[in-house]
Amino acid sequence: MESISVFDMLKIGVGPSSSHTLGPWRAGERWIKELKEAGKFDLVEGVTIHLYGSLSLTGIGHATDLASLLGLLGYDPVTIPVENIDPEINNIKTFNRLNLNGERSIDFDFDNDIVFNKKFLPFHPNGMKFMARLHNGKTISSTFYSIGGGFVVKEERKNAKKQLQKFKEFPFPIIKGTDLAGFCKQENKKISEIVYENEKSLRTEEEIDAGLKAIWDVMLESMYLGCHTEGILPGGLNVRRRAPDSHKKLIGDLEYNTPEEWIEVIRKTEVKFRSILKWVSCFALGVNEVNASLGRVVTAPTNGSAGVIPAVLMYYLTIENHDAGFEKIKQFLLVAGEIGSLFKKGATISAAMGGCQAEIGVSSSMAAGALTEVMGGSPEQVMMAAEIAMEHHLGLTCDPIAGLVQIPCIERNSMGAIKAINAAEMAMDADSIHAKVPLDKVIETMWETAKDMNSKYKETSEGGLAVRVSLSDC
Repeated sequence: MESISVFDMLKIGVGPSSSHTLGPWRAGERWIKELKEAGKFDLVEGVTIHLYGSLSLTGIGHATDLASLLGLLGYDPVTIPVENIDPEINNIKTFNRLNLNGERSIDFDFDNDIVFNKKFLPFHPNGMKFMARLHNGKTISSTFYSIGGGFVVKEERKNAKKQLQKFKEFPFPIIKGTDLAGFCKQENKKISEIVYENEKSLRTEEEIDAGLKAIWDVMLESMYLGCHTEGILPGGLNVRRRAPDSHKKLIGDLEYNTPEEWIEVIRKTEVKFRSILKWVSCFALGVNEVNASLGRVVTAPTNGSAGVIPAVLMYYLTIENHDAGFEKIKQFLLVAGEIGSLFKKGATISAAMGGCQAEIGVSSSMAAGALTEVMGGSPEQVMMAAEIAMEHHLGLTCDPIAGLVQIPCIERNSMGAIKAINAAEMAMDADSIHAKVPLDKVIETMWETAKDMNSKYKETSEGGLAVRVSLSDC
């Protein structure tokens, strides 16, 4: 079993999808590296991108075609100015040229050199192949699979042995929830403390803190931007951004100038059940409206579910604990990342493999467990909360209308966040010794449910709302 860091589960990137945008983007970057290592980069005179299965069926709505090109252009999704994306793509379309890795200009026909193939490759539903035409007339190719959460693999998994060695080097190697619970009991530590020790085997304390601070900064910025940006989301559904309207009603006449001041101002607002529901929904909607417009968010554990964890963490900071600072944020993110890794190891975080239970369900479980620990819950209560949240997302299908990460995806982040808070409260109010469903069992059940689920409900836009609701309805 490979080692999975918190920074694997929580990654900074560009929307709208981790598996259909961030993954193909990273695949493009990896292919450039392959070409250079093989001494073929300078021989390339043209490229063709072949998208298969789910990447083909919902690729345009998820910007898979654009992301693949941005990877080939040499841009990093963590650092690219998002305002540069449209001009770069327009240049390719206008001049039929692609500046490979920013180094070599080659021929590229946007309409013909990106091939959408509905065929599913056997290894994974999200397959893609890069093909290069060389000066000597030969053609070479490389196939990648985007397996969810921005993770990209090749069928032969060349890095698996290296990752396994890292796993063995963890002071607390964890595959299942029972492993995690055992280490917490053995060491008399919280889950976040066990995870932190594992992270320190990969990075310095300064690097861990800086990385988690950067993740929180992007989460906060995406909430702030989403709550202050009006307009219509791109893609043709004419979805109106709702977070700004909700935010205006909630914030009233209170004034602030920065995201940090915004937090302090929200802490002064009225605290009633309805207003809390509205605030949490506003935070979640804001993030995913940014995500839907190719904005920068944190994949947590996917882009389609990017709003759940920030919304629940923001709820904790603005409603539950006004004195909370970075140490609590760090604690929350460490726990969330570890719970996500349990699902990654034992099931899937790919909607193309497991439906939306693998995205919103997992993110809700991550947020529920993390909230429980920062609220003072025991490791057993943390895992109970994570189990409750997933239990009530089992079977959730992925059927995005027009292949866009908008309907029902954006609202689902609000629902996932609210369920996470409710799950945490239920776990905190219970004696975990009486829990009937272990976290490991719900992870196993989720995987079995994923395998039993009809393929049309796995991010293909060939079932459910995607076929019952047409563009004319919107």
